[in-house]
Amino acid sequence: MNLSSKIKVAVLRGGASNGYFDSLKTGKYVLSTLREMEDVYEPLDIFISKEGEWHREGLVQEPHQALAYIDVVWNALHGSYGEDGQIGRVLESLQISFTGSGVVPSALAMNKDMSKRLYNRYALLTPAHELITKEDFNDERLIAIFKTYLSPMIVKPANTSGSLGVSMAYTFNGLKKIVKETLNHSPRVIVEESIKGEEVSCLVIEEARGERIYALIPSNKSKLKLKAEENKKIEEMAKLAHEILGLRHYSSSNFVISPKRNIYILATNSLPPLHEDSSALSSLLSTGWRPRDFVDHILKLAM
Repeated sequence: MNLSSKIKVAVLRGGASNGYFDSLKTGKYVLSTLREMEDVYEPLDIFISKEGEWHREGLVQEPHQALAYIDVVWNALHGSYGEDGQIGRVLESLQISFTGSGVVPSALAMNKDMSKRLYNRYALLTPAHELITKEDFNDERLIAIFKTYLSPMIVKPANTSGSLGVSMAYTFNGLKKIVKETLNHSPRVIVEESIKGEEVSCLVIEEARGERIYALIPSNKSKLKLKAEENKKIEEMAKLAHEILGLRHYSSSNFVISPKRNIYILATNSLPPLHEDSSALSSLLSTGWRPRDFVDHILKLAM
């Protein structure tokens, strides 16, 4: 039982995934932000090693021990385990509230084939793709794909977050080699048409500024100047993606704007990184949101 009047927040970071280092950065940033609100929150650093061991105050513990007397969890576990619904199952079994999306929506957002099918169903323009498994991996299938899509093609695991594991294939032999290598660590692989253009991301937050789903100003690293109608379209697409995937609290969608100014949605991240180098922080600051206000808002949604 938590006898303190402060809200005890466990920040989960690390984990056995390719998102390990990004997770450490997000966790560190959230912990630092919570310490700025010491009159309200009592943050606790829960580190999960690459081997999957949970650490609380330097001691290895089982999840239920590490999370004893915790009011709410901030999930900062990027990549598999944190974003594919696994950690959600653990927390739900322990009846602990947590930030971010639930089990099924998290898995759906990370499944690039399923999420792109949903985009298509709701008329969200997205690059065409093919799904390859070990069972249908053969020269005949690859030749058909190579003839259909212009070079280069994007190859990536079907279940991944961000740009993890993404490669470019320029030749048929290159395509075959990359798909074969990707299938060695992922049972399902996506081959996707490559859309040249400027990449943009858009962060959305639930129940903010009087809107059920509020979209922040889209951001891009190249400082591409977007027209007002393009900003509006990207914001609407990001809000729709969040909704149709069933996501919760906040998410970020990535887009590419082609030279002909067509806007394609690439993917939706149910758990966007939040640290000094992240586009999420850049979006918050450019929209006039203090990071501490965002963290406080998301925790209140979770509780």
